[in-house]
Amino acid sequence: MVSFWDQALAFLYASILASVPLLYGTLGEIITEKSGNINLGVEGMMYLGAVMGYLAAHLFDSPLLAVLFAFLAGMAGALIYAVLTVSLKANQNVAGLTLTVFGTGVANFIGESLGSSAPAGTVFVSGRVIGTLVPLDLGPLSDIPVLGRLLFQHSILTYLAVAAALGMHWYLHKTRRGLNLRAVGENPSAADAMGVEVSKYKYAHILFGGGLCGLGGVYVSLVTCLGNWQPNIIGGQGWIALALVIFASWKPRRAILGSLVFGALSMLRLYIPKDVIDIPGAIFSMLPFAVTCIVLVVSSIRMKKENQQPAACGINYFREER
Repeated sequence: MVSFWDQALAFLYASILASVPLLYGTLGEIITEKSGNINLGVEGMMYLGAVMGYLAAHLFDSPLLAVLFAFLAGMAGALIYAVLTVSLKANQNVAGLTLTVFGTGVANFIGESLGSSAPAGTVFVSGRVIGTLVPLDLGPLSDIPVLGRLLFQHSILTYLAVAAALGMHWYLHKTRRGLNLRAVGENPSAADAMGVEVSKYKYAHILFGGGLCGLGGVYVSLVTCLGNWQPNIIGGQGWIALALVIFASWKPRRAILGSLVFGALSMLRLYIPKDVIDIPGAIFSMLPFAVTCIVLVVSSIRMKKENQQPAACGINYFREER
């Protein structure tokens, strides 16, 4: 019989695995909103990253190309959004929702088409690709009791996500470009008057944010699902990531904790014995989304000035209005 501590350790490990795509999506949206744009297309970009990474892994048998294609697919989705909102001044909410519908539809079409054309009814990614992206063997570090499994037995994409969060914090607070970006998100007119090229900053960071969302998608398709495409594979994680941006108060380092919390919520149903508490599985499935609503309400009530959304977020900038 599995001991309580073994079960608890397995739950914590699974929570970390589930938190990674959420962290990528959250970081992608944070850097986008820091530029003054709110992109509700996180889910769509994650879908694009998931299917293009899956397709590249199948066609080229290369984990590096799979990750690269996923990043570029997320960027391509973000580029559509950027052209609509930055250049054409379209409504940001409508453009983001359109991107979600587009990305979800395209990904499901490609994924299911690949499966229907395969003799076995599905296309499996080679063991070489999956073996590269599954948990790494870090030697003695992986053998440390408890901490070895929790900290040193993860995919390279997991460590890349944490590095991205820490790097983004440094970039936003310690570099001139990061300070310029924050100025663009807070007051684009003032930033423009100081010589900052507002449109270029918006384009660059919106596209980078889309690329991060794409990495979250490929993590789901190649690590979580082990290269086996499933319909609606992202399952609403992009929407949870949007709420996590508020939970994290637009702070990349805090996004790590928020992602872990919501990752744990999504794993609860698998680790609470039914003889302890018999709750229908549907209740556990809706739990992350219910908590998301609570987080939004509490955050809006307790929001402090330093934890506010960038002042110009969601507002299109017209240069002639300076």
